[in-house]
Amino acid sequence: MIIVHGAVEIDPEHWEQAMELSLEHVERSRQEPGCISHAVHIDAENPNRLVFFEEWENMQALQTHFEVPASGEFVTNLQAMAVARPEMRIFESALKA
Repeated sequence: MIIVHGAVEIDPEHWEQAMELSLEHVERSRQEPGCISHAVHIDAENPNRLVFFEEWENMQALQTHFEVPASGEFVTNLQAMAVARPEMRIFESALKA
């Protein structure tokens, strides 16, 4: 299983738009082959920070997700609303889904 952890701090002026885009991205991603889970959360310590947590069956499924045009558009649009560079970490779990 592949685990993705990402975070981005959003300009408060763009908060509602960023949340709407994020929820659309999460819902779309959940329908993709190999997606086990995909969620967005609001950081309890920084309410302008969105935190993403994803689980994928394997690296191929994640790579296919990255290649979906809507995924690239989401990243581009969200980065435009960010106050700092987004973070993303990818981990491989020894546990099977």
